[in-house]
Amino acid sequence: MAKYVELTNENFDATVAEGVTMVDFWAPWCGPCRMIAPVVEELAEEFDGKATIGKVNTDEQQELAVKFGIRSIPSILFFKDGEVVDQMVGAASKDAFAEKLNALL
Repeated sequence: MAKYVELTNENFDATVAEGVTMVDFWAPWCGPCRMIAPVVEELAEEFDGKATIGKVNTDEQQELAVKFGIRSIPSILFFKDGEVVDQMVGAASKDAFAEKLNALL
């Protein structure tokens, strides 16, 4: 079973450097974040081998949240070859996330 990648300062740049990556900036106390967590896990399975799905716990990785200007969570950033190409803020449907990913593939 494919799983999302837990992203940290140490592995972030290497993880998003190539291909398409969706990164969920979240925190354990955030209700909407918990609401979309199962959707993020499903996407990680469905896009296995096509795109990387990652999560950043903003409580533990505050430097990354600051680096990308994350002011509200959940914030979803879409990367292509290391560059931020799209962003979504707030909970959204699985279809909305999948549509963004497919557009970048």
